[in-house]
Amino acid sequence: MNALIETLESWIDYRDDVTASGLSIGFVPTMGALHEGHLELIRKARQETDCVVVSVFLNPTQFNDPKDYEQYPKTLDRDRELAADAGADVVLAPSKDVLYPDGYNYKICESHLSSFMEGEHRPGHFDGVLTIVMKLFNLVKPDRAYFGEKDFQQLKLIEGMVEAFFLKTKVVAVPTVRESDGLAMSSRNALLTEEGRKRAPVFHQNLTAQKTADEAREALTKEGINVEYVEDYEDRRLGAVVIDNVRLIDNVAIKNSI
Repeated sequence: MNALIETLESWIDYRDDVTASGLSIGFVPTMGALHEGHLELIRKARQETDCVVVSVFLNPTQFNDPKDYEQYPKTLDRDRELAADAGADVVLAPSKDVLYPDGYNYKICESHLSSFMEGEHRPGHFDGVLTIVMKLFNLVKPDRAYFGEKDFQQLKLIEGMVEAFFLKTKVVAVPTVRESDGLAMSSRNALLTEEGRKRAPVFHQNLTAQKTADEAREALTKEGINVEYVEDYEDRRLGAVVIDNVRLIDNVAIKNSI
């Protein structure tokens, strides 16, 4: 079983021993409720670094809906087992008081990419994401940090933050892991009803099959899906929908000619 560390003092002692030994650190930040997508990040880190650290912290500052925060699955014991099986050496699980000693008076904000798509529909979300990632990067001091492409807008913002603040951590993007029917793996999928789970694959199908974002949005609406947005950004088509009162996001690569 991997080590479970919950205090800053214990973590800093562990980290300093690792770095003093000349070992590299691979980092996978999560909010828990681990699934195969998370495990793929851990396996990638295991292949490329000496010490693999997985954080499990349900970050309250990135939830603009308190009900969403309350409903988010909390499965630390199971997460620890899954992380160990995938190759994690340490699970870092600090409390809110540990990570927010200032009560969230200080935060990281971005003024462009964070203002549309997810940012438009979840005010303050990316402030919370960037702030907690910066805190964790400063604590863990990873050589490489692993993020899934499912949260593509988040990935781009984190890459931009690393560049803007001259951080030494290399951000490694890992392709989205999907169910056999195409649904992107997500901790939120467990909240879907049986009927909602049967309907959910139409989201990815239409993002992929339709020629334009407008056509994908229209097709999903005709399927009775509540669409928050579908937009083309650079070489990606990104979308967010609500099925069974569960919010799902996804993105697919598109050709520049579309």
